[in-house]
Amino acid sequence: MKILALDTATEGCSVSLGVDDRHIDRYVELERGHAEQLLPMIDEVLAEGGLSLSDLDAIAFGRGPGGFTGVRLAASVAQGLAFGAGIGVVPISDLAAVAQNVCQQDPVVRRVLVVNDARMREVYWATFERADSLALAGVERVSAAIDVTLPGGEGAWAAAGRGLKADPELAERCRVAGASLYPELLPRASEVLTLARPAVASGQILDPADALPVYVRDNVAASSL
Repeated sequence: MKILALDTATEGCSVSLGVDDRHIDRYVELERGHAEQLLPMIDEVLAEGGLSLSDLDAIAFGRGPGGFTGVRLAASVAQGLAFGAGIGVVPISDLAAVAQNVCQQDPVVRRVLVVNDARMREVYWATFERADSLALAGVERVSAAIDVTLPGGEGAWAAAGRGLKADPELAERCRVAGASLYPELLPRASEVLTLARPAVASGQILDPADALPVYVRDNVAASSL
């Protein structure tokens, strides 16, 4: 299985190439200039993997929510490359990518509240549950941090994402409620790739025309990863 994944929804600009169980990753944090960095990073990982775009089974991308410009960039690059190579795409939630990172670090955690900074004194947020696989519990939202609902239920849980740094009061509310905190995490292409693998393996690959961004600010929430 050969999958190229990319993400530019936040300050993080990242690319990951998966060849069977091997990952080739590039990651950098930028205030701006993602467009100038992304294509060279893609060229680097493909060269290191000895592959061309036409060798890939699919291209996965972080479809949001995130910054408008960054989310559009990832979707449009994935779409353009996939059209040119004659392959399909797999959109992956950027909130789910952060939750996946936490689950990989801590196998005890059963629920993850992801809170990404949405600027304008708001956060993108959603809760994910881990059973046989990672699943979205409810919908993805954008709101003021004070309106974030903490997950209920038994067992260990975590709160993650740069939204915790943007709003220390929310981070403290999560800590007092028993959460492990991961305030430094951003979405990365490596977790986008991990989440895309089951979809590619089962043939759940979309036409490049369906490489659409998800903004959430327009009350567009997705129920899938």
